[in-house]
Amino acid sequence: MNQPILTLSDLRFTYRDAPQPALDQIDYRHRRGEFTVIVGETGAGKSTLCRCLNGLIPSFTKGRLEGSLQVAGHRDSERPQVYELARIVGLVFQDFEAQLFSTNVELETAFALENFAVERDRMKTRVERALNRVGLSGFEQRDPASLSGGEKQRLAIASVLAGSPSVVVMDEPTTDLDPVGKRDIFKLAQFLRNEIEGIILVEHETEHVLSADRILLMHEGRIVQEGPPGEILADPRNVERHGVRPLQTTVLLSELGLETDALTIEDAAVRIRSAGWRVKKFAQESLEGARRREPPCDPPGEPPHEPLDDSRQSVVHIENLVFRYGEAPPAVDGVSLDIAAGEFVALVGQNGCGKTTLAKHLNGLHVPTEGEVRVLGESTTDWTLPELGRSVGYVFQNPDHQIFANTVRDEVAFGARNYGLSEEEVAEKVDAALAETGLSGRDLEDPFNLTRGERQQLAVASVLATDPGILVLDEPTTGLDYHGQVAILNLVRRLNESGRTVVMITHSMWVVAEYADRCVIMSGGRVVQDGDVRTCFSNPELLESLYLEAPEAVRLGYEFGLVARSVKEIADCLERVEE
Repeated sequence: MNQPILTLSDLRFTYRDAPQPALDQIDYRHRRGEFTVIVGETGAGKSTLCRCLNGLIPSFTKGRLEGSLQVAGHRDSERPQVYELARIVGLVFQDFEAQLFSTNVELETAFALENFAVERDRMKTRVERALNRVGLSGFEQRDPASLSGGEKQRLAIASVLAGSPSVVVMDEPTTDLDPVGKRDIFKLAQFLRNEIEGIILVEHETEHVLSADRILLMHEGRIVQEGPPGEILADPRNVERHGVRPLQTTVLLSELGLETDALTIEDAAVRIRSAGWRVKKFAQESLEGARRREPPCDPPGEPPHEPLDDSRQSVVHIENLVFRYGEAPPAVDGVSLDIAAGEFVALVGQNGCGKTTLAKHLNGLHVPTEGEVRVLGESTTDWTLPELGRSVGYVFQNPDHQIFANTVRDEVAFGARNYGLSEEEVAEKVDAALAETGLSGRDLEDPFNLTRGERQQLAVASVLATDPGILVLDEPTTGLDYHGQVAILNLVRRLNESGRTVVMITHSMWVVAEYADRCVIMSGGRVVQDGDVRTCFSNPELLESLYLEAPEAVRLGYEFGLVARSVKEIADCLERVEE
């Protein structure tokens, strides 16, 4: 009989001084060899549950833990200590940077093994194997601080895999990975299920979780639905209601009035054709003739609008830019680029290709090793950093890297005050920024009591208060549930429509498809493609070679010979033909 390796019965946990439990009445059994995915909105209790499994709760995070939690057959009274549990349950944190501290990649990966007193020869073999599995072979001597966000995430996964735990728990392990990297993590999970006794993975994206055995849908600290992917994901409205982006196949099927249990792109296309739906005549021509700036959900077939005026003023001019970290090969290698006023530019590419390094030149955080960057006609080396920062607002990938004040209002006011504005002007700009980001009325709250999505909005508000004409955002949707992603993206869209120039780094290709005007793809520190978004997605083979992948809706459009940017565009290109 397949005995569960984890058994949770009526588990409750309440954080110290919290008014209500973060976990409530959790009943769950994880069978040996099973691959389970946990989904749900921000604050549903997913991370809290993960931390209970390896003993961080309640040993390090204090609060009241009630109910029963058995690990590997141990009774509650015999439950191992945290250091013993680490051999059984390995945890990759949602904030993966919090678990990296060594001076090079090899030492980081070996840390757990050193604490487990593994022999040196075996340790070396296990480190090499773990790094190879996550694509970091050859990075052994790199300082973790010098890695890109996605590479750090891979390193955190490798450091857990090297310890060979019986159960691997990964809390949103793909948030900072490029599209192919995300796909590889799920392939790794599939491979590991044959080697270890259990995999539990928290995820916001739904497309890749079809390979799981079971999905747990959490809401307000409870498991509200449990079952195979085909059962949970076939209801797009229910999934979206719980803060999870639904499969776009199910969204299209629902839009066409069809049953939504065909989850894969191929199965959905077959069902749509079988129901008599066909592509309208001249549908693709209509899509290509549509104005680039029109929202992707606008129907094709409308009269074409005037194209963007390419003669608009260039607000950013980059010429032959080269940047090196110390003696390393160039992180940015010969990039030349112009960005016009009012554009919404998506900057994409494989982890470590130089996106963030390039973006940090726009507000003077980096100085060119060679070449030149001009903002508003003036070289960045001729600007003072405060004045350049006032013209180019930069929102970091992790909002906690730029938030430090005691109240929301003080955080937003900091930049404006430092530019010498009067208190009346500061108050006016702060009120406007809070209103624009949906944070009005929360002036006196502690920023670190906000949700991750709200802290992201706060970081944007603090930049807006200085009234920059150019806004650079580095992965602004990382770590957010679907509701939070849409909220921050709609805010950025409004800012762009009000006249601000937006440069957004992202690995979420659906964000590129549905929000950006222009897509700049980098590889190996160079720009390898630069064009409008529809052109970017017209060559899936090129994307794949660059470790990118067209988003689900775009690939669904391919099945009908369309290069569409959204499900709504596909639906508007189809018509039902009666037999």
